[in-house]
Amino acid sequence: QVQLVESGGGLVQAGGSLRLSCAASGRTFSRYVMAWFRQAPGKEREFVAVHNRIGITRYADSVKDRFTISRDNAKNTLYLQMNSLKPEDTAMYYCAARAEGTSLFVLDYNYWGQGTQVTVSS
Repeated sequence: QVQLVESGGGLVQAGGSLRLSCAASGRTFSRYVMAWFRQAPGKEREFVAVHNRIGITRYADSVKDRFTISRDNAKNTLYLQMNSLKPEDTAMYYCAARAEGTSLFVLDYNYWGQGTQVTVSS
């Protein structure tokens, strides 16, 4: 089992940057596929980026070339570097973990953090 705690959200102007962090408990962090999802008010939770156990990453088209997902297994931490932020990136951002293979789907993830709010002003 793994517990996840996100941080790093905040208010930023359009065009700015933020780096989100997700601290994981436990000693088996490296065995998990880790992902970021987001949920805007009134919308469904959606996939943002995933980082699997061997370093392969995938991104939603809406964030490709602007966001970068990375992980530091020694620190049990997942990151999301977000550049060139847009107002439509405003959402609660969640990190998630699963012990099986890579997935882009919300329902496939067993473990979730509480979320961190990102607000981008125009």
